[in-house]
Order: sequence, then C-alpha cells, then structure tokens
Amino acid sequence: MSRSEQELRGTAAIVGVAESALGVVGAGVTSLDLIGQATVRALADAGLEKSDIDGLFCHSAFFPLPVTTAAEYLGIRPRFSDGTAMGGSSFVTHLWHATAAIEAGLCEVALVVYGSTQRSQGGGLVSSGAPLTRSWEAPYRPRMPSSAYAMAAARHMYEFGTTREQLAEVAVAARQWAQLNPIAFEQGDLSIEDVINARMVSTPLTVRDCCLLTDGGGAVIVTSAERAKTLKKPPVFILGAGDATWHMNISQMPDLTTTAAVESGRRAFEIAGYSPRDVDVVQVYDAFTINTILFLEDLGFCEKGEGGSFVADGNIAPGGGLPVNTNGGGLSYCHPGMYGLLMIIEAVRQIRGETGDRQISDHQLALVHGNGGTLSSQVTAVLGGESTL
Repeated sequence: MSRSEQELRGTAAIVGVAESALGVVGAGVTSLDLIGQATVRALADAGLEKSDIDGLFCHSAFFPLPVTTAAEYLGIRPRFSDGTAMGGSSFVTHLWHATAAIEAGLCEVALVVYGSTQRSQGGGLVSSGAPLTRSWEAPYRPRMPSSAYAMAAARHMYEFGTTREQLAEVAVAARQWAQLNPIAFEQGDLSIEDVINARMVSTPLTVRDCCLLTDGGGAVIVTSAERAKTLKKPPVFILGAGDATWHMNISQMPDLTTTAAVESGRRAFEIAGYSPRDVDVVQVYDAFTINTILFLEDLGFCEKGEGGSFVADGNIAPGGGLPVNTNGGGLSYCHPGMYGLLMIIEAVRQIRGETGDRQISDHQLALVHGNGGTLSSQVTAVLGGESTL
C-alpha cells in the first residue's frame, strides 16, 4: 500500500443512490432510458442538480462508447470521465477512481451509472462458442460463463468436501433476504431441495445456483467528504478499496479455488484500517452460488476450504451470524448483466438505515466486493458511516 492510497481514505463519500426500473421493463425502453431514470432519482436522493455533475463513470456491454453515449443522452458535459471496463466489478473500482479524481481536483461531483435491458430485449452475455473462449477451451463447447463457474464449484467440492447442500444454502439465504425486499425479482419460497433438483445448467450447478437474467440499472453519486456533509442525506464514506486481476480465461486461473479477492481484499482492509471481523454487512457478487463461498474465504471471513460450512445452517441468511447480500443478491433480487453497482446501492442504504424489514441493527461498516469475467477481475471496497472515520 502506497502513502498516496492511504491518503485517499475517507476523502470522498457517496451522497446519492438509486435504482432504475428493475425486472422486466418491456419493449421500447432502452438501457439509456434506465440510466436516465437512475440518474434523476440519485440526484433527488442527494439533493443535487444535473448541472452539478462534472465527472462521469460508466461501463456497458450493450452500447458502444459508454461514457460518451451516456453523457450525450443525459445532456451533461463532464470534465473528467472514466470508462474502465472489467465486467461486473467495474463499478466498484469506479468508486475508488472517483475518489482519486475528486481528491486531485479533476472533478467535484462524480456520477457512476449503469443500465441494461438484456431481459426485455432477449439478450444476454452467454456464449457457447469461440468468441469468448480460448481455442483450447472451445472444442469442449463450454456454456460460458456458467461452465467456468461450474468448474470452480466442482474443484472446491473435490478439494474441500463442499457439498451440494452447502452451495444451495447460498441461494436459499439470498431468497430469504429477497423476501424482505419488495422490489426483488424472485420472492417465492425456495428450499435446498428446490435448488438441487432444479434444471441442470452446468454440472454441478442448476438454474437456481445461477444469477437472474433481468433488466435494471442504477446510479451512485460521489463527492468530497467536505461537501458531502452539507447535503441531504448522511454521507457514506469510501474508506478504502483494492483491485486485482490474475487471469481472464478460466483455463488460465492459477487455482480454481482461490481468487484474486485475496489480494484486493487485503489492500482494501489495509487502507480502511479495519479487518473482516469489524464488518457489519457484506455485499458480494453472487453471479453463482460458488462465488459467495469463494469470496467469503478469500476476503478473510473464514479459512480457505471452510466456506461451505460457514454458509450452512442459515449463517448468512436473515438472523444469521453475518448478513450477506441483504437485498437478495444477483441470485434473487436483480442481475442486469452486470451487478456491481447495485451492491453499492444496498450497502449505502444499509449504512444509512433505510432498508426497512431487512435492515440490520449494526450497520456502520459495509464491505462491497465486485467480480468481473470468469472469476477474473476482483475489486473490494470498504464503506462506512461517520463513526468509522
């Protein structure tokens, strides 16, 4: 950790958050329309005007040149912009980039935004052919990204004795949180047996081990800590972050049971000055049930190989020892192609105490962890309320 990184701690804060319409938005609504909805709502949440925005951070797999396209649609002219593209983790790293840009005087009010209508438009990010795989993977006809995550799950089961029931516990816990979230896409009862007996997608993962396919978007507004304290809502401070990338293709992953979250989490905690035992609520990118188990291990909430037993018996569900993915996660709440921005929104609302029936009692320190590609890009951020500075 460099001195300059440490000096960024707490210098910026999140002051506005909002989702767009979620789930199925229907024909005629575009990804940019959802970006517009979320931006207007986040500005209202912050008590700011569109004219205040002078920094824009955006990534999309659904339209070209995301920053310039979004800026044109929104009618803003940012003096600083960032289109860093690392898949679903991009928006978590945008938080840290925005922090650095604000501290450097490159912008004062940064908008981080995303929107996708992949469900209504019948699209998605699934490929079974060569374009998204290395040549030596393509002959086996993997269904990407599901097959990549299935390999990690199978290896974890083989190496550590993790069971199908333990993987299913992740999906059941997410559903129980979703049942407390009125805007979650899936709210019906879900049992371990339901997960295991659901349609197989890529062994050992069934459809209930896989994230949703929905429309949706969100916006997050970041400004300096000094300005944040004058605005409408209690600021949520960005205490530290770290990102790490060890591979792109799953065939190049050094160890299928250990992700670069080991590195990103360590760096984020060092800057923030906290450890996993201090965290009140956790939001991790649960594109698949194995993700939650891997990330809880790699981020230090349990030892390597113990993730299966850690999530068992409702430990990450409502009323359990560690609240994880309290909005229902990508498995039951919403997953519009890339989920990272929506985790930030939930973490902010938990810290503010705005989440209704799913609100946890201790809510000053939150961890957000984004994942991109096939366990490729890992980005961790630690967020906190006033008492954590």
